[in-house]
Amino acid sequence: MRRLPRAALLPLPLALLVAAGAPEAPVSAPRSLVWGPGLRAGVVLPVRYFYLQAVNSEGQNLTRSPPGQTLFKVVIKSLSPKELVRIHVPKPLDRNDGTFLMRYRMYETVNEGLKIEVLYGDEHVAQSPYILKGPVYHEYCECPEEDPQAWQKTLSCPTREPQIAKDFASFPSINLQQMLNEVPERFGDERGAIVHYTILNNRVYRRSLGKYTDFKMFSDEILLSLARKVLLPDIEFYINLGDWPLEHRKVNETPGPLPIISWCGSLDSQDVILPTYDITHSTLEAMRGVTNDLLSIQGNTGPSWINKTEKAFFRGRDSREERLQLVQLSKENPELLDAGITGYFFFQEKEKELGKAKLIGFFDFFKYKYQVNVDGTVAAYRYPYLMLGDSLVLKQDSTYYEHFYMALKPWKHYVPIKRNLSDLLEKIKWAKENDEEAKKIAKEGQLAARELLQPHRVYCYYYRVLQKYAERQSSRPEIRDRMELVPQPDDNTSLCQCHREGPFREEL
Repeated sequence: MRRLPRAALLPLPLALLVAAGAPEAPVSAPRSLVWGPGLRAGVVLPVRYFYLQAVNSEGQNLTRSPPGQTLFKVVIKSLSPKELVRIHVPKPLDRNDGTFLMRYRMYETVNEGLKIEVLYGDEHVAQSPYILKGPVYHEYCECPEEDPQAWQKTLSCPTREPQIAKDFASFPSINLQQMLNEVPERFGDERGAIVHYTILNNRVYRRSLGKYTDFKMFSDEILLSLARKVLLPDIEFYINLGDWPLEHRKVNETPGPLPIISWCGSLDSQDVILPTYDITHSTLEAMRGVTNDLLSIQGNTGPSWINKTEKAFFRGRDSREERLQLVQLSKENPELLDAGITGYFFFQEKEKELGKAKLIGFFDFFKYKYQVNVDGTVAAYRYPYLMLGDSLVLKQDSTYYEHFYMALKPWKHYVPIKRNLSDLLEKIKWAKENDEEAKKIAKEGQLAARELLQPHRVYCYYYRVLQKYAERQSSRPEIRDRMELVPQPDDNTSLCQCHREGPFREEL
């Protein structure tokens, strides 16, 4: 079997998997495969990660976990005994399909480089040990790559993102003066949630417009993180921190729509979409500030398919009326659906009638074979996490979308249900009666989500939006009145000796 190149970044395609029911020979450490961005020094991320595919002695990929406790482990050390660095390396995440996700977070920079040993027992796996020649920067090193094309190539960023192409099709040019004149007046009132950003010489400046701008901590953090990794274009733009997309003018109207940047889009708006604050925070704070992140979820997907409870499941707040309908359907059809509201805010008068469900850990959702995804105030931000599990997702038809939805297709990656939920019970029955097809759709959806939601892809997406926006902007960005510098965090940056020097760094 041909080995994957060490530089490959994407998870293995489904075509490489063998039949799950076939008897499996013992794991072969030399034949097993290791690949991913965490094996490349130049891919700087808050948490670095790579993948392992267990292969047996006959050269077949395992499609379920090896029996017993996993013997795979990772040991990471500095190449130089003189460099003592803190590196957090948790246990491999078993994804229950013969693959494992390896993660590590660096707390200092290594100048000489790293040695990564991937072991099965005491035996090296694949081409282990892997040598990452230094410098290997940690997350808070302010050492940006000055060639954005080289940075994108190092990360293997996609050459095209369909959602970005669609969003900017409405904006062949961006009139900055029109934005300055109209955005504060239209969206910047006291109830607004708009932040005005300028990026100049790779420094980030901002001013808040409106009362509800606390979520700027998420946009601040990702912009600063990007600026530490790559030289950003000079650009001036507005981010909407609220739930709902804002720009509802049509392209053919006069005046035309404004390119407001938002975390969620809708079929009747023209906002330019970024990954949600939830996905962004998950990417930045994995293995530190959050536990349910896009990586950890992959090793906590519950029992195997055959051992999952054969019901649809939902828990959540009362942020949409259809969620109340779910609870009523659950009461009437407990053999098909287990749904509950965990907190009442919008429909408090319904609590006595429908009851309040106990909170349940998100990982426990995957004890159930089917997951119901219903919108909240906008798109349900749990959706990417549900897709990364190994349950079948029943997704409500919606006018709202996130940045990755265009890549997902109904009946291939998920099962669609009508907006009024009138066919939900029918779809659950279909899944129960067509178990193999339901399992196949669940797996296809999971594999697509694993590819689309990799943390390095989130960085690629953010950069590409800023790049496309800057290319269309009609005049030079400026630091406006009442804008303040967003400082880089003081987190071991003094320990970083950058090997990429350039003219703009002299200003820093």
